[in-house]
Amino acid sequence: MPVRSVWLRPDEPPELREALRQLRDDLQIPDDYPAAALAEAEQAAAAPVLPARDLTDIAFATLDPPGSTDLDQAFHLCRQGSGYLLRYAIADVAAFVRPGGALDAETHARGQTFYAPTFRTPLHPEVLSEGKASLLPGQVRPAVVWELTLDADGQTTDVHVARALVRSRRKLGYPEVQHALDAGTGDEQFLLLREIGALRLQLEAARQGVSLGVPTQEVETDGSTWRLAYRDLLPVENWNAELSLATGMAAASIMLAGGAGILRTLPPAPESGIERLRRTAGALGIRWPRHVGYPDFVRGLDASRPAHAAMLNACTLLFRGAGYAPFSDGQTPALTVHAAIAAPYAHVTAPLRRLVDRYAAEICVALCAGQPLPEWVQASLETIATEMADSIRRANAYERGIIDRVEAMLLASRVGEAFRGDVLEVDHERRRGSLQLNDPAVEARVDGNRLVLGSTIDATLVTADLVSGTVRFRTVA
Repeated sequence: MPVRSVWLRPDEPPELREALRQLRDDLQIPDDYPAAALAEAEQAAAAPVLPARDLTDIAFATLDPPGSTDLDQAFHLCRQGSGYLLRYAIADVAAFVRPGGALDAETHARGQTFYAPTFRTPLHPEVLSEGKASLLPGQVRPAVVWELTLDADGQTTDVHVARALVRSRRKLGYPEVQHALDAGTGDEQFLLLREIGALRLQLEAARQGVSLGVPTQEVETDGSTWRLAYRDLLPVENWNAELSLATGMAAASIMLAGGAGILRTLPPAPESGIERLRRTAGALGIRWPRHVGYPDFVRGLDASRPAHAAMLNACTLLFRGAGYAPFSDGQTPALTVHAAIAAPYAHVTAPLRRLVDRYAAEICVALCAGQPLPEWVQASLETIATEMADSIRRANAYERGIIDRVEAMLLASRVGEAFRGDVLEVDHERRRGSLQLNDPAVEARVDGNRLVLGSTIDATLVTADLVSGTVRFRTVA
């Protein structure tokens, strides 16, 4: 019999529980892990394929949101001459998953881990994702270890990747590392993370990469209390992300040099889209000189200001069409660049949570060792892109659907009340737009005749339906 994962907490409101269950069914988010796949995971956890190389003497550390246990990445930083050496250990999921087996088939069906506020639907069974494959502190684990040589500016000058045994020393959380750095008590690893992260952000700006500083809307729970909040990234999260980006860019360079791989791509924004954004900026009263390019303009926006928040929201629509580009036999794909990163890029740093990373890492290990790609990798290259596209579509719809239903639950008793919020989008033809409230942290549709982009208005809540996740406001006459 399949083993059913426990994903509903007993303190979840019954009406929300049912709405989330329906959402999962509609999007085909699995509840069960097939018994055969679970049995394979248990067997693999007891007897993984271990590499001969031993790097357990290196003091790796993980850095994640507090409470995380599915730990894909561990880093170690040191100075090397006038530059730096970044060692990035990534959980070696291929040491546990047998190609063609029941577990492998189930990971292809899922594509990634699906997250909800009080539970997760893991890509791999918890015995692996939060156990034997996770880079938990004090545990010897098989890993794919990236070694990036960086110059004094943080630019990658050399890269090597191979399997090794590692042992993380510390499980760090973002708030504690940020607090230590702010208080001046951060150790050498923290200081190097800030130093290298800042250099890599400067390089991103120089190559015209774009990172939108849009606050994330999140559902928070504490016992039976549910709330919505907007959260800005801590600086340390951006610095840590730069380690992953540097590794993904190095992976892409290995693939392109070796004539095989799977890139994460994003086409450049059309000039018409840039011009449309310039008109939006003008309508919002935001100065955008002609000599200032889009990336530099975006870096000057402040999401705490209503007009700037509306501008950032408009910017999210500029880059569309992200996908995966598989290639082999030296046939380089037509598009090799990720436009927001402004460089070739590949996903290799989250294999516990994302299927494609296991394949991409395997490609890089083989190419770096001068070996042919394993047959199981070659056979799945073309289908991986399609599987990931479907998985991403479901994950995005799931995340948005959860937030919609929590918004409806929190507002259901307040229909008829007036709220103040900022207008983020306007569709004049349909006489509607998008309204962002600060308290509660809600983004929903608003109907009205005279909506002005970036303005602050009063609107009446007219609908809050939990089943469909529909929340609607109407401007106050």
